[in-house]
Amino acid sequence: MIQNLVKGESIRVGMIGYKFMGKAHSNAYRAMPMFFPNAPKPVMKVICGRDEVGVKQAAEQFGWEEYETDWHRLVEREDIDLIDINAPSNAHKEIAIAAARNGKHLFCEKPLALNLVDAREMLAVAEEHQIKHMVGFNYRFAPAVQLAKKLIQEERLGKIYHYRAAFMQDWIVDPNFPLVWRLQKDVAGSGSHGDLGAHIIDLARFLIGEMTEVIGMSETFIKERPLPTSMTGLSAKGDASAQKGPVTVDDATLFMARFSNGALGSFEATRFAAGHRCTNAFEINGSKGSVRFDFERMNELEVYFTDDPEDVQGFRRVIATDPAHAYMNAWWPAGHGIGFEHTFVHEALEILQALEENRMPEPNFLDGVRCQEILEAVDRSITERRWVEIKEV
Repeated sequence: MIQNLVKGESIRVGMIGYKFMGKAHSNAYRAMPMFFPNAPKPVMKVICGRDEVGVKQAAEQFGWEEYETDWHRLVEREDIDLIDINAPSNAHKEIAIAAARNGKHLFCEKPLALNLVDAREMLAVAEEHQIKHMVGFNYRFAPAVQLAKKLIQEERLGKIYHYRAAFMQDWIVDPNFPLVWRLQKDVAGSGSHGDLGAHIIDLARFLIGEMTEVIGMSETFIKERPLPTSMTGLSAKGDASAQKGPVTVDDATLFMARFSNGALGSFEATRFAAGHRCTNAFEINGSKGSVRFDFERMNELEVYFTDDPEDVQGFRRVIATDPAHAYMNAWWPAGHGIGFEHTFVHEALEILQALEENRMPEPNFLDGVRCQEILEAVDRSITERRWVEIKEV
């Protein structure tokens, strides 16, 4: 049965996954009540993972009441309102569908599924069982990104002409870096395209709107890598025997797009940009102005308006930490920045407030499906070496 939530009640969370994203989500649930005391309070009931030693340690370290090693048992529990899924991508569909059928609301990390067919099925089941659902595109929740959205909505940038984005990392440049699960298509679904590209696609949809057609190219620079003996987050240890396995995902994918409003877009996702630790950046050009953002300087938005006096024209650096900016009245005094972890706190705030207010949170599974449509349209364009309309997939 669907858990009927009453305003003022706590929301009981069961989480599946306990490594990189598990730590980020756990921190969000713990921090949110301190800084957003009027929001629904999350109760960290159960954390779940296959390795009992690892998940028990995570439960103690992160502050969960209990741990579980079988997610099937977790989704059937009557004392859970919300299932948080941050396990590897190949586990998302089965867990989400089972949880929805047990009346649990869902918060699922991106990408929503390994492919579009699975993503659409997840959305259909969630809608059938009338549960609330959210997908984890955390970069939407940076206050500077929210400011960019506000400027566009208020038409202060005028008609939008260009959106260019790049998400660049360098953590696998070394050819001896082990074959972690993110480099295996059967587990991750895709490489930089689905991992990094999904984020900049979602930001494009959030800020600019829907795309109509795409054309792309991709490359896997290192075809084989040492097998790992252990993996934690984005780190791993290689096999002492130096046995290797094939890399089955892309190392870099680039594509161009047309938006339904007439704007043009360019997108680059790569893990082979030496010196770029986490450059998630975009620039938007409109008839009245432009904005630039780089997550490595996440508290800043560069803003330019064409109607500024000629002698002071140029990009201005806006520090998005004043109470005038989204979420910032809950944090620190003006000029005191926030970081990566705070985007997850804002995500948690959105899903918990949506549950209390009986509304659908944003972004939700529909946004996950729309993102997957674009990812697969790009894949088709690469295979067929042509422009592909989004409606074709």
